[in-house]
Amino acid sequence: MYSLKSEHSFDSAHFLSDYKGKCANIHGHRWKVEVEVQSETLIKGGQLDSMVIDFGDLKKDVKAMVDEYDHALIVEVGSMRDETLNCIKQDGFKVILVDFRTTAENFAKFFFNIMKEKGYKVRQTTVYETPTNGASYYESEVH
Repeated sequence: MYSLKSEHSFDSAHFLSDYKGKCANIHGHRWKVEVEVQSETLIKGGQLDSMVIDFGDLKKDVKAMVDEYDHALIVEVGSMRDETLNCIKQDGFKVILVDFRTTAENFAKFFFNIMKEKGYKVRQTTVYETPTNGASYYESEVH
């Protein structure tokens, strides 16, 4: 089995609603997203001979995926009053609504699914909130 990894980082803010602790407050992270893809075989012939995929394509897709969330406030739908959310948006801040609690674990699965939908044979994604704390997601079988 062969695997390739690519990573990219983004800065954003979030909070955890109904959490008893400092993460209940809006705070920021330098999130690092690592995507690992796999293949049992290598490409034969042509420009990509003896490769799993073109690293350039993987790098470009990981960067494009995470850049969308850069310098945004990421908010779980229903976790903030509409009035507050509207005021933040009206003041020109970038707000992205997601349908999951904004934990590293959920982001790992979220980014896994995006890359899988792009056609990659994703082995695992890892999302780091800090340089030393990360959460990974993988499925028991690659489809």
